[in-house]
Amino acid sequence: LESSLLTQPWASVCFDKSSFLAKACFRDTGYMLLISDLSSVWYERVDTEAAAQRSKELNKRLTVPVSSLMHNLSHLMCHLLSGQPDTTTSFSCLRAAGGLSLHVKSELSGLPFYWDFHCCSAPVEMVSCHLVRPLIRMSLVLHYQMQGLTSLLLQKDAEIEDYRESGATLSRERLRTEPFQEEMFQQNFMAE
Repeated sequence: LESSLLTQPWASVCFDKSSFLAKACFRDTGYMLLISDLSSVWYERVDTEAAAQRSKELNKRLTVPVSSLMHNLSHLMCHLLSGQPDTTTSFSCLRAAGGLSLHVKSELSGLPFYWDFHCCSAPVEMVSCHLVRPLIRMSLVLHYQMQGLTSLLLQKDAEIEDYRESGATLSRERLRTEPFQEEMFQQNFMAE
């Protein structure tokens, strides 16, 4: 589950006017949820046996196979993470010391369906693996892309200047651009 969760993108979600980043992975064997407010990171990993037990406790009138339960939870979370929550579903969040509970209220087969995700603080290695390292890698990739684009802009300015020195003129004056100022760009970029 954890290796599959690594491939899932983070999504921005809101619960009770609080913003979070979350990602989840559902399989036939269970699920894993990771959620962060960028100050703390919480997770829950549940196998099918624990999921079946929790479903019995929360949904006394509903008897459903574990595979259907996993499919329904996956469906509800996929809609939430894609920014298109199901209109019949509500999510609420409660932070407690060292943990976070996410309460889901929905329907399944025409009956009320309830689910609680009981997340505890994620270990440092998990936070590093799922959040810190990918952010650092992405930052490095963006830095290298910016360096490449800066170099390309400087080359284009040199090419345009060479054309001007050879006597070329613009047929449309509105296309004229100012030479790229790398230092000014870097200062503005850092300020933003």
